[in-house]
Amino acid sequence: MVGGDHVLVAVSGGPDSMALLHLFLAVAPVVACRVSVAHCNFALRGEESDADERLVVRHCSAMGIKCHHERFDTVGISALWKRSLEESARKLRYDWFSKLLMMHAMTKIATGHHVGDNAETMLFNLFRGTSLLGLKGIRAMHGQIIRPLLLFRKTDILGYLHEKQIPFRNDASNFETDYDRNFIRNRVIPLIEERFRHKLLPSLQRLSEQAGELEEFLEGYFERLMVECPGLSLRDGSLNADRLRKLTVFEQKEIFKRALQEYGEATDAAMLQRLVQLLRTQPGRRIVVSGNLAVEWRNGYLHFRKAETRMGGDRSAKAD
Repeated sequence: MVGGDHVLVAVSGGPDSMALLHLFLAVAPVVACRVSVAHCNFALRGEESDADERLVVRHCSAMGIKCHHERFDTVGISALWKRSLEESARKLRYDWFSKLLMMHAMTKIATGHHVGDNAETMLFNLFRGTSLLGLKGIRAMHGQIIRPLLLFRKTDILGYLHEKQIPFRNDASNFETDYDRNFIRNRVIPLIEERFRHKLLPSLQRLSEQAGELEEFLEGYFERLMVECPGLSLRDGSLNADRLRKLTVFEQKEIFKRALQEYGEATDAAMLQRLVQLLRTQPGRRIVVSGNLAVEWRNGYLHFRKAETRMGGDRSAKAD
């Protein structure tokens, strides 16, 4: 963060975001930045959600801070998008934040994620079957998003709130264990911390940083590789099969991952492995990636096309 920044602080009313807001207000005169607040009411907890919004709005008004607040029909939008409530809320939140940045010439979005949130995310991704790079967890900086509390523990944050007598609200649903993330937060992490005191969170934080550094290196490597080796970037919807076959399996998967991302498709390990297997078969073979996309090996290239479209005169068949 530099002098002159206009920071949009995401404030839910919970302890982490309320601490973040007050820390920003404390340093704002020193670093010469402006602070505004954004609060999302996802209408998922009835009166509790409305009480969160009232706390944030009144607190900002008392402190003379501009507060942008918005109510979302998260349940209805989630059903329309056919996504989970968590995914829908996240997309609604960051889409709205992006609009606020453009409308009000803001430069940064600050969120209250702390070291425990990062550990929770890493373990959640691990149990879900993530790749090595998926262990990077939450980054301290990502584009215009900054997370100044990422090295702080929850106990540090609560201590600061009590010392400064800053009001906050607890979301009771965070303490339930029905959802996987809550189970990891409330059962798994405390159990490991009890056995290996003060070791889990620092170790996961180091792993997160190393995975992030590896990702940065690989991004540069593959940018150069795709420029220096024609046929490895998705030009006209195709990749050169011969050049792909000369690469290591890791490189093949990374090229496929980037190709799938251009089509907005999921890049899970199973699908990447199917595409690698396609290269080990023979021309004329075809796999369906999703209802929107299929890949066929034809005339020396892997062609990415709409799934409903037949791609050439060769007999098509699923590679698996």
